Amino acid sequence: MDVFRAIYSSEPFGYDSAILDGILMEARRANLRDGITGALICRADIYLQWLEGPELEVRKALERIERDDRHLEVKVHVAEHVPERTFGEWAMLHDPAATWIWTQSEIASGALKRTSPEEITEFFLRLRRTGAGDAR
Repeated sequence: MDVFRAIYSSEPFGYDSAILDGILMEARRANLRDGITGALICRADIYLQWLEGPELEVRKALERIERDDRHLEVKVHVAEHVPERTFGEWAMLHDPAATWIWTQSEIASGALKRTSPEEITEFFLRLRRTGAGDAR
């Protein structure tokens, strides 16, 4: 089965638990409908999301995210075909802590711009291996 994977980052606008819950609820509903699975690492200073599924549906999801005013500075870091899903069990796995990726000061000083697509991919593979996250 050919799967398309995309990983993007964005800066949250107006981040709080109600906004995050709304994003997760909408994402899970749309992802179930569209055959997309994935994971979201988020904090008040960053969203980092892995989406996987049919290419057309993943690209449509990215377009919706880019139009969503809750996301600023959307940047796609990875967009590629892969042989299988990594997060197939989750419409959207949510890792609310993710303190191991970067500190807020590292984000503010441009850590994301200096990080390779391979390093970003590894954050999610680590999340998958550890079984961390909230599968709500």
